[in-house]
Amino acid sequence: MGLNVRFLSMTLLAGATLASVGCSRLDMQDQPKYKPQRPSEFFADGRDGRPELDGTIARGELNEDTAYYNGKDATGKDIDTFPIAVDKAVIQRGHQRYDIYCAPCHGRLGNGMGMIVQRGFKQPPSYHIDRLRNAPVGHFFDVVTNGYGAMLNYSQQIQVRDRWAIVAYIRALQYSQNASANDLPLEARAKLPPAGQAMSSEMKDAMSHEPMAPADADFTNFPAQPATPAGVPGAAGAGIYKSSNDAAAAKTAATPKSPEKK
Repeated sequence: MGLNVRFLSMTLLAGATLASVGCSRLDMQDQPKYKPQRPSEFFADGRDGRPELDGTIARGELNEDTAYYNGKDATGKDIDTFPIAVDKAVIQRGHQRYDIYCAPCHGRLGNGMGMIVQRGFKQPPSYHIDRLRNAPVGHFFDVVTNGYGAMLNYSQQIQVRDRWAIVAYIRALQYSQNASANDLPLEARAKLPPAGQAMSSEMKDAMSHEPMAPADADFTNFPAQPATPAGVPGAAGAGIYKSSNDAAAAKTAATPKSPEKK
């Protein structure tokens, strides 16, 4: 009998506990929480939002390697060596990312003749000018990360490692236009056409689609002095200004002058 009484007591206690829990249930719309910018009586400063502690860094966001994350050395100067190992896979990845994010403006060859430039937008400088051939790799990484001139930054669209892959591919593009045949291995050198031999039809076709220098007469000193092609709707390049100034000058010269009053 003592066992039954004890079992009955435990059952009643459990039932009472469950009943008390059920009575204190809070619906989702009444859950205890603070809404943004609401006051609080719990904290001494009266604010519900708590400020971050000094020196607090989110997990995985320490980013203490300034060379890798910023392209700078300890003094803030652009680095001239890659902070990652550059191999064929990295360059191929950079090629893919470059064609997606960079080629529309800078062109597949890095000559600043991307498709939107051919449609009238401002032309970026060619990667093959001396200034950019001699620029450190940290400069290109900084431009991709933070933007430069009319170019917006791509820090949100392109991951850090992919930015370095793009920079590696830019270096490959620059080298492709300034390489020496003596740098090639023997088997590759054997495939080069002899000096003075006419270009094949395939090469001529390729150059017509991706010219290193545009045929537009407005590009008088390409690539040192970029310009926007004339004749493109909405263009505002050298040819547009030149033609409009010439037209204005011709109109002024053709207008007869009124006699001066004495």
